[in-house]
Amino acid sequence: MFRTELIRPLSDLLRDHAERIPGKVAFQDHRRTVTYAELERRTRRLGGHLADLGLQPGDRALIHLGNGVEIVESYLAVTRAGGVAVPFNPHCADAELAYAADDSGARVVITDPAHLEQVRTLLPGRPYLRVVVTGDAPEPRPGSGALVSYDDLVGRDPAQPARDDQGLDEAAFMLYTSGTTGKPKGVLSTQRSCLWSVAACYAPVVGLSEDDTVLWPLPLHHSLAHVLCVIGVTATGATARLLDGFSADEVLHALDEDTYTFMAGVPTMYHHLLEAARSRPAPPGATTLTRCLTAGSNCPTPLRAEFETVFGIPLLDGYGSTETCGLITVNWPHGTRIPGSCGLPVPGVTVRLVDPDTAEDVAQGAEGEVWVRGPNLMLGYHNQPEATAQAMPGGWYRTGDLARRDAFGYLTITGRVKELIIRGSENIHPGEVEQVLLKVPGVFDAAVVGTPHDVLGEVPIAFVVPAKDGFDPEQLYDACRAQLSGFKVPEAVYEIDHIPRTSSGKITRHVLRERPARLRAASGGQHEALLRMDWAPLPSLRTAGLQAAARWAVVGPDRFGLTAALTATGLQVTPHTDAAALHTALADGEPAPDVAVLCLPDDLDPGGRLARAAHTATDEVRDILQTWAGDDRLAPCRLVVLTRNAVAVGEEGVRDLLHAPVWGLLRSLQVAHPHRFTLVDIDADDTAPGVLPSAVATDEPQLAVRSASVLAPRLKRVSATINSGIAQGVDLQRTVVVTGAAGPLGAALARHLVAAYGARHLLLIGPRGRGDDTTARLEGELTALGARVAVAACA
Repeated sequence: MFRTELIRPLSDLLRDHAERIPGKVAFQDHRRTVTYAELERRTRRLGGHLADLGLQPGDRALIHLGNGVEIVESYLAVTRAGGVAVPFNPHCADAELAYAADDSGARVVITDPAHLEQVRTLLPGRPYLRVVVTGDAPEPRPGSGALVSYDDLVGRDPAQPARDDQGLDEAAFMLYTSGTTGKPKGVLSTQRSCLWSVAACYAPVVGLSEDDTVLWPLPLHHSLAHVLCVIGVTATGATARLLDGFSADEVLHALDEDTYTFMAGVPTMYHHLLEAARSRPAPPGATTLTRCLTAGSNCPTPLRAEFETVFGIPLLDGYGSTETCGLITVNWPHGTRIPGSCGLPVPGVTVRLVDPDTAEDVAQGAEGEVWVRGPNLMLGYHNQPEATAQAMPGGWYRTGDLARRDAFGYLTITGRVKELIIRGSENIHPGEVEQVLLKVPGVFDAAVVGTPHDVLGEVPIAFVVPAKDGFDPEQLYDACRAQLSGFKVPEAVYEIDHIPRTSSGKITRHVLRERPARLRAASGGQHEALLRMDWAPLPSLRTAGLQAAARWAVVGPDRFGLTAALTATGLQVTPHTDAAALHTALADGEPAPDVAVLCLPDDLDPGGRLARAAHTATDEVRDILQTWAGDDRLAPCRLVVLTRNAVAVGEEGVRDLLHAPVWGLLRSLQVAHPHRFTLVDIDADDTAPGVLPSAVATDEPQLAVRSASVLAPRLKRVSATINSGIAQGVDLQRTVVVTGAAGPLGAALARHLVAAYGARHLLLIGPRGRGDDTTARLEGELTALGARVAVAACA
């Protein structure tokens, strides 16, 4: 049963597949497919070029990519160059990426355009880093270091072929995992340890073979994906379809449109899959899947039972860790399965249950810590010999998990000795979060624990002891979001009088939830959705800055009585019938005004043709503003566009449906032309024009004048609670509208939503739609990341 023929260097296995099954699909994503012949050729070329770039045997290469064929090729190419592949979470914070780059000592970073800006932050102070970017050749920047095109490297032969001399027992991979020290630790593994898991478990027990077509929706930087999908599929000659991120609807759609035999996931994924299946008008149709695997965290018995009832296929429980390079126990597709159990030990893996304090084996049925020994164990933690010795006494790996074993050898996980929190299969160490909390002003002491969650298994919550002057929950959350991945940010923050500790200073975490505490803040799980835009009155207005700006121009029909109102304030005002008249005056030598106010007429709806009039008005204003932005003579002049009743302030609604589109237009143009335009909306109050000078002097880009009060848009935090059954968070599985997509801020926002938060459907709005090259490139870039993108030309 043991597949010994699979334990060979990956380069040998690739060459054999390229000769025996050259045209068979190895991996595919939504953009492209690679056959085994192409996979061997492309990884051989990339491996040779990485060596040419200076990647020496044993050097680390950081892989910072989203799911796709390129991440598989990068894994394999780094090993063919003799290096150590270091995949890292593409949704990480900047500080986490910098830590991984420095801790690993990476010499090369392989990334994609969506993450390039984040990778660029690594380059200052690290001149040795070489960056390989997928897609088109990246645009160089002064002082940004050398950037190399991935597509160029895989498309041509290198000066020297790939080394292909990495030994089976040399360090080949380093995956980061949270551990007992708080900061993530690099787990070093070999080709042999990973291939052994394939040969002993995934191929003979789970049944992975050349006949399988695998549907893979999990992140490829995780251990399960690394060993089972990347190495397992490559070793066995199977085919894998890579989804770029889990979406229940996308998985169901993929199952509907093609044939797959095997899929792996985590309990949270199967929970969402069932929810999506229930919402369909009819039950899921017949599927070609023959079995599914769940790992990463305990799978509740009811979830497994319901999945098997709805989909009609077995859902196999597995239990493993990054340090064991694969599964420790697994339920077999056929035979007895004990409810709640994660199965029997993998053949060749020895499992003990021991007393955590005495290291003595416990009696059958008693709870003990899981200790593991076998050929699948890691080499150790990168540059942490003490942590390695502590985790592997006498060659046994201490998992830190508690379990019971029945008379037939079936293991059931009951808890953990370690303090690790597993949120939907993502590992969170409390100490890492606590280090961030303790640096926030006003925090005297802090502790983080896990609390049960119906879908995610458990989530982190924080207990904070305030200093004398107290702490600001908003500042605390800002610090967490800036320095931690989103899944590590506490779901709630409680204020407590003190943190219980042992005599040696260790936090007694199990006591925390039993002590009285006061809820101070909650994230609601949608961190960036806890804000809304409100109009806030400005506390004071100044006019001193306008005394030198004595020359004003009123452009367009002055139906607001603006010329008279401004003149009454002592300003010099020159009226112009339209923008063309102002340009003519400048050409005749008239000095440019310091401030020009463009007045929109209030009778833009002749004959009630509202829609056509709105388009006409926005087109005209767009043309005026674009001409204005391109006229160097008006560069020092501040342009103010005056609308009436175009925005809703307070409880009022939008009352002018012609001026409102112009407001939206200008907000988009402000992104493309910052600091050139100011937008002011007034109401019917006759005093509104009179306060315009003091309003413009605030330097605010957008203002509303109501009853002589000047208001500006401000982001206001709101509760994350659910009102009337509607959550106030943003559902990123629905369509997200991004305006100003042609500008740098709009494009950056769109990339961030897709790459960091998994937005699946986007509508990009720009003045020219796909007619703008920047928007068209952005559409292609986001599509390459797996998003479904629509583009609209909208002024």
